[in-house]
Amino acid sequence: MTQRIAIVTGANGGLGESMCKALIGQGRKVIGTYVPGHDAAATSWQEKMKQQGFDIIIKAVDVSDYDACKRMLEEVESSEGSVDILVNNAGITRDAPLKKMQPDQWQAVIQTNLNSMFNMSQPIFEAMCSRGWGRIVNISSLNGQKGQFGQANYSAAKAGIYGFTKAIAQEGAKKGVTVNSISPGYIDTPMVRKVPENVLNSIVAGIPVGRLGQPEEIARAVVFLTADEAGFITGSNVSVNGGQYMA
Repeated sequence: MTQRIAIVTGANGGLGESMCKALIGQGRKVIGTYVPGHDAAATSWQEKMKQQGFDIIIKAVDVSDYDACKRMLEEVESSEGSVDILVNNAGITRDAPLKKMQPDQWQAVIQTNLNSMFNMSQPIFEAMCSRGWGRIVNISSLNGQKGQFGQANYSAAKAGIYGFTKAIAQEGAKKGVTVNSISPGYIDTPMVRKVPENVLNSIVAGIPVGRLGQPEEIARAVVFLTADEAGFITGSNVSVNGGQYMA
């Protein structure tokens, strides 16, 4: 069988790296995207991954820019082949209480965390449907489910992912294309570890399993939803949050 090609956006972040490794372990050829202007760091990360036995192709793309996404996807299809799996993982935060939040903070998060879902999915969705196979996984968040103080922009964007996922899941269902979302809770990544210790301790105290999640636990959910055998799962959300929010 031809090796399936997977794209992971935000590949060189804490979650993205684990997703890339897990997909390679699943037998996929993986292309990871990173933010333009960070070429040296991305190349260094790619080399680190290669030394660990994970051969990842990297591409710079601004996921908030539709035309840039379309060009990058066309380049991938020209050089590597048709994209079979897309993991929309890239995301940012620009936190502030609503009364202090500036329009640019709102727009940046909506464009990167929500508009990117359309920008990356739309150019390849019809081709997936035509071929009769595809897997799209959109990374949402615990805070898209329950909301979070100071994250009106982030919570709105992540909540919007659920509607987007369910809508296009219906469009692809009879054509072999599944579309699902994953909602991570608080995961042990460098970003989370930057939170002040007293705040982090308070967060962990509110997680029933009593610890932060590990990036590999999110990656396992990605592998599950993108498996060849996962064709009967679509329009679903998988919460991976240690029981912190039970919907």
